[in-house]
Amino acid sequence: MPVLDYNKVEVFIQDHVIQPFYEEKFKKLQNLQLKKFLSRKNPYLYKAKNATIVSELVESMLDSYLSSQEETILGNLMEKLAIHICELVFNGKKAEEKKFKSIDLIFETDLSLFIVGIKSGPSWGNADQIKKMQENFKKARIILREEGIQKSIKAINGCMYGKEIRILNDNVDPDMHYEKISGQAFWELISGDVNLYKKIIKPMELRAKQNSDKLDVLYTQKVNGFTDDFSASFCTNNLIDWEKLLDFISKNKS
Repeated sequence: MPVLDYNKVEVFIQDHVIQPFYEEKFKKLQNLQLKKFLSRKNPYLYKAKNATIVSELVESMLDSYLSSQEETILGNLMEKLAIHICELVFNGKKAEEKKFKSIDLIFETDLSLFIVGIKSGPSWGNADQIKKMQENFKKARIILREEGIQKSIKAINGCMYGKEIRILNDNVDPDMHYEKISGQAFWELISGDVNLYKKIIKPMELRAKQNSDKLDVLYTQKVNGFTDDFSASFCTNNLIDWEKLLDFISKNKS
């Protein structure tokens, strides 16, 4: 098995994970407009939290908006990292999306062929989504056998963080069986390195610090600007006018 080139991994993390992560956050924040932003917010939540200071309300809403985007953005980028690492070690490839649903990565070892659906963490789906994944694992096994694969085909639900490791073979159809592996075990599977899950976090620090400072400036500008705009549109006597805000978000169009 080839030895993983950590210099290539470090460069990939900085250039293709951290940099685009912050670029995407910066773009979303830069293009954000107050009224379009407010129209998707739940005013009852903030009233229940007794929000009274406009700047604090705006900050709370912005923080919620940004955090809801982060998991998806970073998850997609980390998936690319996992595929890149597996390619360096096992010549792994990104699965063809139209051909293999629910599968992100395909790679081989001497004894097995692995089909891997990558998720951020172990608590990712409901029963219907998990069943659909199993059905797609079955379809992939059938396609691969028809293409002449003789090796054992192992279906993996790989989660980039967490500790959950299970073999799920409760279905009577063996082609729907799969293994769920998380965190350290997932990164070891695709790289052969038991400590990779810790090594990949170190290259993030420098580029994250550089980009975080730039994002902080834009965040402050948005908070201050939104605070002024909110006060002008949704305050009466310098107090939040919840009726105005509710009408803007929820009142039927006449």
